[in-house]
Amino acid sequence: MIFDLDGTLVQTERLKAISYAQAARELRPDAVTEDAVIAAFKDVVGLSRNEVATALVERFRLAGAAEARMAEFGVSTPWQAYIQLRLRHYDALLADPAMLRRNQWPHTVALLHAARQAGCKVGLATMSYCQQVQHVLTVLDLQREFDFVASRDDVDHGKPDPQIYLLVARELDVLPDECLVIEDSPSGVKAALAAGMHVIAVSTPFTREALHAGGLLDERWIVDDPATLPALAQTLMAAAHIQEDQG
Repeated sequence: MIFDLDGTLVQTERLKAISYAQAARELRPDAVTEDAVIAAFKDVVGLSRNEVATALVERFRLAGAAEARMAEFGVSTPWQAYIQLRLRHYDALLADPAMLRRNQWPHTVALLHAARQAGCKVGLATMSYCQQVQHVLTVLDLQREFDFVASRDDVDHGKPDPQIYLLVARELDVLPDECLVIEDSPSGVKAALAAGMHVIAVSTPFTREALHAGGLLDERWIVDDPATLPALAQTLMAAAHIQEDQG
């Protein structure tokens, strides 16, 4: 079983949205609202920092204000300055352990523990960078729950490219079609499907609409009610074993 991190095990997507909003407000306090940026973040959730920052810079016309901050951060493009500014806000949010603990998703964390107890090989495939991943896992006491952790540092191409999921499968020494991926974003679902894996999408307020509208998965594999997740995971794994036996 392979888990995504942001939005799947912990609501760091919410914290990321807040940090992008706070950075945008810092750049254009008279023209941008936090609520508007948080709403726009739903359209780019799961993409790389570059893609998220570029989209938000364009959407909220942040280029001029961000360009004025480039020398401060030693970068050469407005979107890079925006990212560095946003990271200041995000790091402040992550620095509060109580904030992270309050924002973990109990239903997916419980599934993670159940998978370990059942003897499954368990991996993590996240587009966050290694230092932040280790911090989050340590605060949530999850650092010993995974057989292999892959972060953005470990791949050349981020989701929706399947590279990170294929890497985890290889390191776990399992075939892609033997893997069940737990994701929350359309980008992550695309990556897992492209890797040839089974997928359950656990929706969040940031991804629910896009997951249902995207047509990537049969509706039965999209979880809106967390209470249904354990049974659904068992159903999918049982169905996969039946298909394998019949094959």
